Amino acid sequence: MKTGRVIAASITAATAIFIAIGTIYPSKTALEFSGGKNLLRTSSTPQAAVENLGDEIRLRAWKPAYSSLANKAEFTQSDFVHDLTGYYLSLRTYATLETFQVRPLHASGDQAEVRFRMHWSSVVGPFTTTRDLHVVRNGSRWNVEWPLVKKTVVPPQVIPENYLRWDVIYRGAGDDWGVQDVEAPHVRIVDMHPVQRAEGVVVLGELLNEDVVPAYVSVRATLLSKSGSTISAEGSFDKISHILLPKQVTPFFINFPDATLSDVGSIRMEPLSSLVSASAGPVIAIENERLNPAPGATVTGQLVNQGGQVVNIAHILETLYDKSGQVVWVADQYTNHALLPQTPIPFTIHIPEDLARKISSERTITETYSVRSLD
Repeated sequence: MKTGRVIAASITAATAIFIAIGTIYPSKTALEFSGGKNLLRTSSTPQAAVENLGDEIRLRAWKPAYSSLANKAEFTQSDFVHDLTGYYLSLRTYATLETFQVRPLHASGDQAEVRFRMHWSSVVGPFTTTRDLHVVRNGSRWNVEWPLVKKTVVPPQVIPENYLRWDVIYRGAGDDWGVQDVEAPHVRIVDMHPVQRAEGVVVLGELLNEDVVPAYVSVRATLLSKSGSTISAEGSFDKISHILLPKQVTPFFINFPDATLSDVGSIRMEPLSSLVSASAGPVIAIENERLNPAPGATVTGQLVNQGGQVVNIAHILETLYDKSGQVVWVADQYTNHALLPQTPIPFTIHIPEDLARKISSERTITETYSVRSLD
């Protein structure tokens, strides 16, 4: 009992000490979330003004962020919020600003130019957006002029849609269709090879749906040692188009972190498929595509939604080949803007510098996700 009272007294004393320390030296995070962010810094310099704005965006404190803008009379708070989170449902809508970087570009007596780089996190990975901001002095304070990107307005038009669609009707409990439903579509791996990377072993390749019906596909790979024992098994999750129409090909990319290729004796591959309903639309055209060589190798182009409905998210898959036609690398990117009908959206996919000189051609495909298909 005495020991319990000693422990209780010690905890009480320690708590009192921590409370005192927190009162005298409050942390930046605690102040931010308690509404006391302005106690941390004033907007006495262009950089401080942009940093304050970044903190408010990160905390989704839209009202004070909008109120601090020098040009807020030019647009509404709702316009400002939608400029950052998207006018239509997209990856931006639920993305979180994790960090940001502020880089002064130019300054004079009452004006300054600052580059504001925002690093966002989303359910499919990070993305970065950049704005060049004009900052102006207002007495002893500096205020940001926000470069609002206005909402794209699609003109009224009629867009006919006549793409193919496959629907699947499965056997019901009372139907006498035999002992099985329709068999899984026939799929085949047409290319596969492993690559050693700094982060581990990567298995690259392509998968073909050689059937006349659509398939939901995935690929599983098992690394086997020279003695035949299992080293590791992984499946394809990202960097693959899971819905394949008849005769379509998708790349796949399977990562084995911390594995070493010299330890691998063989690889067992398992292509998996199941029959699904699917359609050939909306059609996403790829325009002005270009393979830009090293240094700083990239694939650039534009996506154009040729359908009449908004595409909320597009997944871009890039298969990169050498001169012999073998897959060298698979890269991907998700659009953080919704694709409006007939409205081009640019994309840039970066290529690893050490592989860039091996690449002579590329193939780009897209997979789309829309609210109407997710409901």
